[in-house]
Amino acid sequence: MNVLSDNFAMFREGFVGTVELTALSALLALVLGTLVAAFRVSPVPALRIFGTAWVTLLRNTPLVLLFLAVTLGLPALGLKGWDSFWLAVMALGCYTSAFICEAIRSGINTVPVGQAEAARSIGMTFSQTLGQIVLPQAARTAIPPIGSLLIALAKNTAIASGFNVTELGSVQKTLNAASGYNIYVIFLWIAICYIIITFTISGIFRLLENRLAVAR
Repeated sequence: MNVLSDNFAMFREGFVGTVELTALSALLALVLGTLVAAFRVSPVPALRIFGTAWVTLLRNTPLVLLFLAVTLGLPALGLKGWDSFWLAVMALGCYTSAFICEAIRSGINTVPVGQAEAARSIGMTFSQTLGQIVLPQAARTAIPPIGSLLIALAKNTAIASGFNVTELGSVQKTLNAASGYNIYVIFLWIAICYIIITFTISGIFRLLENRLAVAR
């Protein structure tokens, strides 16, 4: 019995769900990660403290526990009506943002201090210096680790299957519960789907890395 052909619609729905969950979580993580990285190098002490607390808390919290906090904690606080998919995006995006923040901050640290000093000497503000001078140069160093983090994010989406989100992990659970299917064949097709997603992410970031590379 061909698992893929018999359940193609289910596999397609799970694959699309994983892609959407990865893409939206990655977008949230990139925005938050960049913002928190800016906080961590900010001259304002309160922002630096907030950025440090954000990274420390999320990097040291298990992702499953964060999922529980978001899916169970937010409704308990009165924030009801959120779809489980968007709660999963929030959990994955916030968790990954802490790691992306550190990748970006490491990239910022590779930019010579003289670049920022020169920008300040001509009257540029901190935000202008960071956005127009520092971050574009830091991106060359930050792109490779960010790509690896987003690949990890794609694989972490499997946790969402335990929280009523339709993605590849939920397909695997559903088919495992059905009779007549070889469990190893199911795992093989699920693995192939993840490989397609991760190879795509890897290819995109390889292109970005080559495009931003300094000509020699």
